[in-house]
Amino acid sequence: MKRRKSLPVQVGKLGIGGTAPISIQTMSTIDPADEQAAIADTLRLASYGAELIRFAVPTMAAAKGLKAVTAASPVPIVADIHFDYRLALAAVDSGVDALRINPGNIGADDNVIKVIERVRLRNLPIRIGINSGSLPADILETYGGHPTASGMVEGALRHICILEKMNYRNMVISLKASEVPLMIEAYKTLAEKVPYALHLGVTEAGLVREGSIKSAVGIGTLLYEGIGDTIRVSLTEDPAEEIKAGQIILSSLGLRTFGPTLISCPTCGRTQVNLIELAQKVQKALSTINVPLKVAVMGCVVNGPGEAREADFGIAGGVGKGIIFSHGKVLKTVPEQQLVSSLLEEINKFIQKGS
Repeated sequence: MKRRKSLPVQVGKLGIGGTAPISIQTMSTIDPADEQAAIADTLRLASYGAELIRFAVPTMAAAKGLKAVTAASPVPIVADIHFDYRLALAAVDSGVDALRINPGNIGADDNVIKVIERVRLRNLPIRIGINSGSLPADILETYGGHPTASGMVEGALRHICILEKMNYRNMVISLKASEVPLMIEAYKTLAEKVPYALHLGVTEAGLVREGSIKSAVGIGTLLYEGIGDTIRVSLTEDPAEEIKAGQIILSSLGLRTFGPTLISCPTCGRTQVNLIELAQKVQKALSTINVPLKVAVMGCVVNGPGEAREADFGIAGGVGKGIIFSHGKVLKTVPEQQLVSSLLEEINKFIQKGS
């Protein structure tokens, strides 16, 4: 897949756009006014693989609390600001690596100038974010009273033009909608109009199962077409689940690797083991391994090694026993209760040999 060319930006140590790998973001649920809780959550989410973490900044206490968070964070921190430019200035003073703020929503031109002058000193990126549910009334009226892709693009261009007139092009744009087709159309339209890096997401996607599926369809479709530079899977769930879902989307498209990939067959009448439980045990066992391997869990020895011949390692169940295989070749037969431990033994031997 050929990737759209976008202007690169630097968010702390993280590159976004250009030739940089597509990065995974999430948003903490903690108010940074509670500094110790915010630091703990930052370290937790970074350990799961978050490459950029955003914090809502509703008060001056939150803006000032970000100073401790940014000092302790191993990954870049973004301040999410709405309407009050003074919070943006305080967040920049606290050391954040980027702002999420719409310049057209912070009042007089002088307010915008103050923010741009402050971020220009450190060359901080600004993310402009348009959501289908919060378009200005005049745009909604123009497009029939309901959100459209054209209306979302027009809303984004208004904010983009403000920064361009101030000769500040260090920006990332998002056009999120809860309806997947609308989100896809909006991003595709804007991608043809501006050169800026795009942050992809389906907003208000829902709980973990529905939200992950909707996000995979929306984000995955755009990434497959070469559109997108950074992503967030927005879920009504622990932000750690957002990170996991984002990793799966990127690895499924072959864009990034995040340790082992588990493949497993659907259970059927030939299956003589508890395949669901077996796959869950293997997935848990693989969670501590960082080497990019493909590991298969198959329900029967009849088709298992053949269907999963591309797997680096795999297991296939039988009656009271099963096989361990690698690239379609059977390595050994073991009792059912030893399948997982024997699989891990073979994987660890492989890793210790230097892969």
